[in-house]
Amino acid sequence: MTDTSAAAAGAESASEAASTSAPAHDPIGHLSPTLLEGHVAFITGGGSGINLGIARAFARCGAAIAICGRTEEKLATAAEDLRGFGAQVAYRTADVRDAEALQAAVDHAVSELGDISITVAGAAGNFFAKAEEMSSNAFRTVVDIDLMGAYHAARATFPSLQRTRGSILFISASQAYKATKYQAHVGAAKAGIEMLMKDLAVEWGPHGIRSNSLVPGPVAGTEGMSRLAGPTGDDMWRRAVPLGRYAETEEIGAMAAVLSGPLGAYVTGSQYTVDGGLGLVGSGHISDAVEKALFADE
Repeated sequence: MTDTSAAAAGAESASEAASTSAPAHDPIGHLSPTLLEGHVAFITGGGSGINLGIARAFARCGAAIAICGRTEEKLATAAEDLRGFGAQVAYRTADVRDAEALQAAVDHAVSELGDISITVAGAAGNFFAKAEEMSSNAFRTVVDIDLMGAYHAARATFPSLQRTRGSILFISASQAYKATKYQAHVGAAKAGIEMLMKDLAVEWGPHGIRSNSLVPGPVAGTEGMSRLAGPTGDDMWRRAVPLGRYAETEEIGAMAAVLSGPLGAYVTGSQYTVDGGLGLVGSGHISDAVEKALFADE
């Protein structure tokens, strides 16, 4: 083999190795692997979906990771996945609606990994429903998971965040500020989260604690998106997004890492939208498609 051929073969092998170790579009790869070194992140709903994507991003940037959720099997699988990035990982089952259970999960994380410096309040629930037909229990369930769960996470981690002068990141949604049919329960919960985020930025700022929110658009490969797109299909949602595609979890994770670490050290009380432009075009197209798919016969 000539030197040129050997070089070409080596380059091809390196390219193949790179393609198997990281996605083709890998925004986290542009961040320093030590960006979050020394940080401990506590992530609710961290066993799957967007929140697991954020946990992976943090792990790749050097943080220790604590996750909680309702399903032991999901958490155990996610923990092994995160350890594959070399991260220290702790997990504990907890329903964010249960303040005592969540506090126990936080206490476990601190005992295993040390004081928490990053909190991600990401646990959420969603479904389509007519406001006039939704039961009080159904409405309350989403408010309890999203809004009360976010408050429970912030309150439980406050002592650690005060000691570390840390950061809280709330995972929000465009329903917080964009009127959307069949999402009254979600809009109410997420609007509450946005105001909670701002209030804590002001109230806890003197403790050195930062508070921000992240608003993802449709994200590929997540259970939540599969549920929302089920009635209409993915193509309709992609057409609704100006960029014409779903986000990858890595894209949400990269932005979360930037906001939660030293790169975002002077950012607080802010909402960051990572939705491919979906929030700019309104909800009418999606609402009409959902109405046709779910409620046309009523």
